[in-house]
Amino acid sequence: MKILNFGSLNVDYIYEVENFVLPGETISSNNLVITTGGKGLNQSIALAKAGATPFHAGAIGSANEDMFIGLLNMVGVNIDHIEKLPGPSGHAIIQVDKNGQNCIVLYGGANQQINNKFVDGVLNSFSSGDIILLQNEISSVEYIMEKAYKKGMKIYFNPSPANQKLYEYPLHYVDVLILNEVEGEQLTGGRNADNITEILLKRYPEMKIVLTLGEGGVTYADKDRRENHGIFDTVVVDTTAAGDTFTGYFIASAVKGIDIRESLKYSSAAAAIAVSRLGAACSIPTLQEVEEFIKHQMNKKVLKLI
Repeated sequence: MKILNFGSLNVDYIYEVENFVLPGETISSNNLVITTGGKGLNQSIALAKAGATPFHAGAIGSANEDMFIGLLNMVGVNIDHIEKLPGPSGHAIIQVDKNGQNCIVLYGGANQQINNKFVDGVLNSFSSGDIILLQNEISSVEYIMEKAYKKGMKIYFNPSPANQKLYEYPLHYVDVLILNEVEGEQLTGGRNADNITEILLKRYPEMKIVLTLGEGGVTYADKDRRENHGIFDTVVVDTTAAGDTFTGYFIASAVKGIDIRESLKYSSAAAAIAVSRLGAACSIPTLQEVEEFIKHQMNKKVLKLI
């Protein structure tokens, strides 16, 4: 079974600020970090660090080639399906405030130049039973879903960022939907975890749903099963890649055949480590770090249960 992540590749400009800038306001930042990011790249790195061997498909600007290729090679992500295009890579301007919260402005760049021909070429290398992971930061997502479904691939979808495009996608093709409570409310109008999962399962009875709830932990739901897991107590420095870390670890755990509740534990622990570090891709922990963290936290009994 192969894992293909068809996703974004961004250059992140991370500004540490006291508070988010307001309309008409000019502020100074305390620090600037320029690094690799994008939900696609972060999730591929999380998959690799969790012990999977993912293939990444996506597009970058030629000026940033070494920045991405070197990192992905180093962590064990297959880069055969990354295309170099003229023009800039996608990038993100990220403000991180003194509480570790963030706000993000995205520019699509090469991520928005992925066309049907490119998609067809990539998917020719994959077959029925393989996994494909998608987010909402690249072009041609609807086409990718349709082609992957016809090939019999298992579709994992992280509907982020949530926008009007989501309503055009064939979500009935999605096997596993991994989303946060804000995205869940935007998709369903639901105001809490039970409401969101109930609405989604009514619309898509065969879908498996993983709903992250910030300080409320995470809820898993399918037509036969419900599971909840709390968060691990940690110092929050930067929440930028928390969701991406969780997603990569959850999928890697599922591929290994690990039970859902154990998968939620490992994914939650990995996300807890990520938020304790500044940056996106660079904050994602290794599997060994996660295992050591869980052992230490369980000994302290500091899991915040839902």
